[in-house]
Amino acid sequence: MTPIPVIIDTDPGVDDILAILLALASPEIEVLAIIVTYGNTDSDACYLNILRLYEVLHRHLTAHPEATPKWPGLSQRVKTTLALGATKPLTGDLHSAQYFHGLDGLGDITNRYPQFNPVNLTAGQEHPHLILTKKSGVDVALELIQSNPSQSITYLVLGPMTTLSQLVEQDGDLFNDRIGRVVCMGGALDVPGNTTPVAEFNFFADPYAVHNLLVSETSRFPLSRFILLPLDITTPHELPFPYYATHIDPSFGDSAKSKDRNSISDFTSAFLERTREVMLTFGKDAMELHDITAVWCAIANTPLVGGPSSDGWSFVRRKFQIERTGELTRGMLVVDRREDPGAYAPGANRAQVQAELEKHGEFRPHGVLESVAVPAQVEVESSAQAHPSVANGHGEVTEDLEGVIVVRNTPGPDALLRLLAERVWGVKEDRA
Repeated sequence: MTPIPVIIDTDPGVDDILAILLALASPEIEVLAIIVTYGNTDSDACYLNILRLYEVLHRHLTAHPEATPKWPGLSQRVKTTLALGATKPLTGDLHSAQYFHGLDGLGDITNRYPQFNPVNLTAGQEHPHLILTKKSGVDVALELIQSNPSQSITYLVLGPMTTLSQLVEQDGDLFNDRIGRVVCMGGALDVPGNTTPVAEFNFFADPYAVHNLLVSETSRFPLSRFILLPLDITTPHELPFPYYATHIDPSFGDSAKSKDRNSISDFTSAFLERTREVMLTFGKDAMELHDITAVWCAIANTPLVGGPSSDGWSFVRRKFQIERTGELTRGMLVVDRREDPGAYAPGANRAQVQAELEKHGEFRPHGVLESVAVPAQVEVESSAQAHPSVANGHGEVTEDLEGVIVVRNTPGPDALLRLLAERVWGVKEDRA
């Protein structure tokens, strides 16, 4: 099977780095370009993190050439182009997620583990696996979309949507005609946010870009070829740190052990140590695999619009607005539950809906069940009627319906954990 050509728009970032590792270890896709944007930290630090990642992989394969077949993304027919995308949002203040990812985006790996610091190459210099270009991310993406077969490329958004919005603004006709699919991690529909009580970070960082692409009536963006993975679907997918310590790096958390600069697991442990410290303050001994789930979606679902999805994947149409200027609600997805198919319809049997929620264990704080709308992941079973965009149980979607296509189901958190562990770290054990 010919790999799916992919452009990754990213703000690495802890989970972005794991997501890119999964992409580079997956034969189903070919990474044409990585466009680095602001987000989890500033764009310069994010750019360095891509160089850091590729330098670790290069050293690893130099030390272990037998592992080369496991990393098809490093032996592609054409090197991956690395370009700089947006450095700030379309309008308003610049926000980052350094509170979680650290100043360098990887938990202060720069100072904690300097052996992983990369050679700071600049555009035009030679790199064994990357083309370092002076061209903007927008120009690189448009050139690739123009030069590859029509509707073959998947554009994968793992950070703020600013660069994508600029791209569509510059040549929306080309993008609309020739892009195959856009897969985006962002937003929170029926669950709390992760940056504020109501907003997910990527959409919080630039709600104007989200509005221009997904909501504006004048948008030239091809919504029928867009897939959104909000926190609703990504949050349950986790990398438990006890699992990581048992199956991947038994010395994880042991600061006395020196880290091998050629080891992928030592590299990931170097930044996951800080991630674990932060997550424990939230009462969770696991990392949520938000961006990794989006890469998984791109791997599993080809750009064929209207075609069946892979087993275990299903989609639903959702309509929403996004708050751009709210003092407390910037980046919030506002669902009109008077019209939303997931909301209580007039005259609906609320007892049946509450029973469905209880069956799935969907309780809210203090034991109160959700009483406003049915969360997307536990809709009542008559989903084909409630959401006609899901045509026949195979996840097929039609192009003539309103709303954004949102992932409703994946094959499950355990399936992703097994895939990630096997492809990135070579671990084949089932989850204990």
